[in-house]
Amino acid sequence: MVMKTQPRRRRPTSEQDNTHAQDADDITQEERGPLRRCVVTRVRLPKEEMIRFVISPDGVVIPDLSARLPGRGIWLSARADVLETARTRGVFARAARGRVVIPPDLTHLVVDGLLRRMMDVAGLARRAGQIVCGFAKVREWVVGGRAGLVIQAADGSPDERKRVLSGARDLPVTVVPTASGLGAAFGRDHVVHAAMLHGELARRFRIESERFAGLSGRTGPNSAERSAGRCEQAGT
Repeated sequence: MVMKTQPRRRRPTSEQDNTHAQDADDITQEERGPLRRCVVTRVRLPKEEMIRFVISPDGVVIPDLSARLPGRGIWLSARADVLETARTRGVFARAARGRVVIPPDLTHLVVDGLLRRMMDVAGLARRAGQIVCGFAKVREWVVGGRAGLVIQAADGSPDERKRVLSGARDLPVTVVPTASGLGAAFGRDHVVHAAMLHGELARRFRIESERFAGLSGRTGPNSAERSAGRCEQAGT
C-alpha cells in the first residue's frame, strides 16, 4: 500500500526578509554611475547628496564623507531621521552581512565632519580670491551681481542679515551655526556675512551645506534652493 504524503509547504518569505536581502544585495553591487540607493528609504539619489559609510577591518562603522575610502559603501540619504533609523534598527549590520560596531557619537561625527568640509571650501575660496566677508563687501557683491552664494552665521543679527540681502532675488543663501566658526576660515574672531563668486567652489559649498542641513536638522534658510527673497520673507 502506497502512502500519499502531503506536499511540503514552503514557509512564505516575509517582506522584512526580502528587505534584508535587498540591503545586502545593494552592497554587493558595483558602485557605478552618478546615483546611489539609500539602504533605508530605497530611493536613488545623486551620490553627492548622500552620506557614504564603510565598515573598518575591525567592524566599526565609519563615515566616508569624501566617498573615497576602500570597501563597499553603505549609502544613506543625508537626513537625520534616516541616519537614526540606520543606527537603531540594525541596518548597518544587515547591509554588511555581519556584526558591526556603531560609534555612540556617529551623528556628531558626521555633522562635525560636514561642517569642517564647508569651512575647508571657504578657506580654499579665500586663498583663490573667490570670497569676501564683512557687511560692506558682501553688500557690494550682492548689489553688483557678483555674488553666487551668500553665507551667513546663524547667531548674527537677524536684522543685519536681512539688510545685507535687501533687494536680492534668486540668490542662494546658506547658514552656518556660528560667526566664530565662519570667522576661522578667514583668520578672524568672527564673521557673520560672506559672499562667494559663482563657480565650482560655490557649488561644492552648497552641496556640503545641504548635507549638513539635513543631518543637523538645520532646515529652512540653509536650503540652497531657497532664494534670498524668500529668506527675507521667512525672517532670516
